[in-house]
Amino acid sequence: MEPAQIRQLMEDQLKHSRRLQARIQELEDERHAPLAVAGMSLRLPGGLDTPDAYWDFLRAEGTADSEIPEDRPGLRAAYDPVPGKPGRSYVDRAGFLSDIAHFDAEFFGISQREAKLLDPQQRMLLETAWEAMERAGIAVRRSDRLDVGVYLGMMASEYGERLADRSDLTRIDPYFTTGGGLCFGAGRISHVMGFRGPVLSVDTACSSSLSALHLAVRALRAGECRYALVCGSNLLLSAGLMVSLCQTRAVSPDGRSKSFLASADGYGRGEGVGALVLMRLDDAENEGRPVLATIRGSAVNHDGAASGLTAPNGPAQQEVFRAALADARVGPGELGYVEAHGTGTALGDPIEVGALDEVVGAAVRERGVPLPIGSVKARLGHLEAASGIAAVIKTVLMLQHGEIPAALPDDGAELNPHIPWDRLALTVPRRARPWPLPRKVAGVNSFGMSGTNAHVVLEAYEPAGRPAPAATGRPELLTLSARDPVALAELVGAVSGYLKKTDEAQLPSLCHTLRTGRATFAHRIAVTGTTAGELADGLADGLADGLADGLATAQNRAPAGARGESALRTVVLRFSGDGTRLAEGFAELADAFPAAAIGPDAQERGPGGALARLVGRFGIRVRPERDTGAAEPARLEWDSPDGTSSVPLVGHDPGTAPGLLLAALAELFRAGADLRFGELGAAGTPLLGDLPTYPFQRKRFWIDEPLVGAGGGQEDAAVAGRRQGAPAPVDREAVRAFLMAELTDALHASEEPDADGSFLDAGGDSLLSVLFITKVEENYRLGLTAEELPLDLPLGELFGRLADDIVDQARTADQARTAGADGPERGV
Repeated sequence: MEPAQIRQLMEDQLKHSRRLQARIQELEDERHAPLAVAGMSLRLPGGLDTPDAYWDFLRAEGTADSEIPEDRPGLRAAYDPVPGKPGRSYVDRAGFLSDIAHFDAEFFGISQREAKLLDPQQRMLLETAWEAMERAGIAVRRSDRLDVGVYLGMMASEYGERLADRSDLTRIDPYFTTGGGLCFGAGRISHVMGFRGPVLSVDTACSSSLSALHLAVRALRAGECRYALVCGSNLLLSAGLMVSLCQTRAVSPDGRSKSFLASADGYGRGEGVGALVLMRLDDAENEGRPVLATIRGSAVNHDGAASGLTAPNGPAQQEVFRAALADARVGPGELGYVEAHGTGTALGDPIEVGALDEVVGAAVRERGVPLPIGSVKARLGHLEAASGIAAVIKTVLMLQHGEIPAALPDDGAELNPHIPWDRLALTVPRRARPWPLPRKVAGVNSFGMSGTNAHVVLEAYEPAGRPAPAATGRPELLTLSARDPVALAELVGAVSGYLKKTDEAQLPSLCHTLRTGRATFAHRIAVTGTTAGELADGLADGLADGLADGLATAQNRAPAGARGESALRTVVLRFSGDGTRLAEGFAELADAFPAAAIGPDAQERGPGGALARLVGRFGIRVRPERDTGAAEPARLEWDSPDGTSSVPLVGHDPGTAPGLLLAALAELFRAGADLRFGELGAAGTPLLGDLPTYPFQRKRFWIDEPLVGAGGGQEDAAVAGRRQGAPAPVDREAVRAFLMAELTDALHASEEPDADGSFLDAGGDSLLSVLFITKVEENYRLGLTAEELPLDLPLGELFGRLADDIVDQARTADQARTAGADGPERGV
């Protein structure tokens, strides 16, 4: 070969080698891609139901334990203060949630019958998942089928035990299975909200929720979903598990975990529910999502051949620490805090601290700054399957605030003497302190009684120095909606209060978040204003007017997040022959809302066509019509129950078009149009994560624990009182009324469903349809098939078809009997 050829070959090979190296690096970076925590929600002991309340609790003093609530008679009956008694628990305190019986079933499209049989964990998981998505600025519309994976850590479902009386099985119906199975906790979230990503329920005992988080991290990095909901849940309803734990002396007699203290004598139990929204960090930044913290890495392993199945294994804990740090590409000396498992047991705490020191001790001693450790279990109790999610949320809050709260009271209580604190580079802070290192990195431990260990590494988010969107000086559009007027009034009050303390510079982000990051419901209010005060006043005026001018009249009774049938789909754009002013108006709108104006050149479409296309970008069909006699250069018109509604779009005065468009969109929103406002905000407008979330309108759904040995078999008094005899199949209207009464009974509803809504809108599903049809067939003969009775029909039409069929079947049967009776006589 010629030298030139050799040189060219070498250059080509070098380029190829560099491309391969770049691709290898790209793949390696994807394997270790950081994740964003975009939203959080929680229900924790002590009445904690928001991240802010949790942070205030962490910075204060005291514990969240309380006596066994009145509605847990089984736990109360099992209590005996003397340890060791067979069949008894010596614990009468734990970290109990303040209310687990109330739930907004109607919001989630669940019948009262099913809601009563649902494990309260499933109910609270629905609420916390919804709130977490709202705090991430992600509108949950069922029809969108968002690419969300659901990863749930849950180890017990004890609510259904109160139905499992072998001497009486009459209270068990199809919802006994779906209401209590662990798999249904995660599946129900995805079903109700219409997600299409992976759905997994994880039970690794106390490490369940952190193990679920690890699976979510892997799924996001692998591209299996765009968003991941990571949830953890735990409730204390069964006397059986409490008695079992007391028989092993695992639980502290006073019901409190004394993490790292000499007085440690077992763990204190607790209950709680939490949810996180995770996504890849680059996706979160591109979408302008809130980034509360980043997850750098995670790892899961098992104790293997330890001294016992439930005994902790120090070498296995070391391995999971190292694996998580390697996955995070973080050195041991970079850790500024570790949220330990810290159950407060004589065996567990020394092993955990020793394993941690073995991995990070040398690096921490070399840097000269001790590593603080703590455990929220000392304050909340051990939330078992939900403990990992509570620990992660705590750590995210610490990273956000750059502060490490006190892990133990500053009362001089002796630390665990089995831990050689004087030789360790670890410390347990008794007072709040700032983050010890410039880079804010933390680890979280979670170990399961089954032997599964998990560790996750998080880091504070330091956003790139991108400039904030410049203030426009133009009015903003604020929209709110709810499923009923009471909820809307509460939401208006909460947002009005938030506006009063809002920095004016945040107003575009606030309005952008509420417009695009919330699902839209039937009862609506929309206002425009230039300042936070003007918007707050507009909201107040809308309610003061009796919600008459501020609320939509469109009916949307679909389950939460469902889009339903819009009351308004098409508008007419009437534009005059004033081409100059139309072109000026379009230019004003294109300058104010450039994302909505992107598309074919306006000159090619003409001013009327360009305006129609711009308005159509907000999700509504626009039909342009020239009207040379129009009073304004351009108006929008649509049909409404009261006649024709009309609003100006482009006026005669220059500079007014942006404000007129916002006012027109507000009118369309109130009229029930299904609008999409994504292109209304300026480029780079971030979403806010701390805005008020939906105010659920909860009702009590609860099954009381049966008395020991008591048989059931009695119908609910309210249901039994409504039962009527089936009317003869000759009166169509009487049959229709009977069908409505039977459905009301089947739903366990307090009032009849709306005849204009469907079976599904009323909270029915495939299981309930079987129960309903079975009851109907006990009284009447049916000829229609299931395919001929679709569940999305309005109930009035559905019952009309059924009644017609019942009457026809009865008439046919009568005719057949008459023919059979007459036949022999004619033949004699």
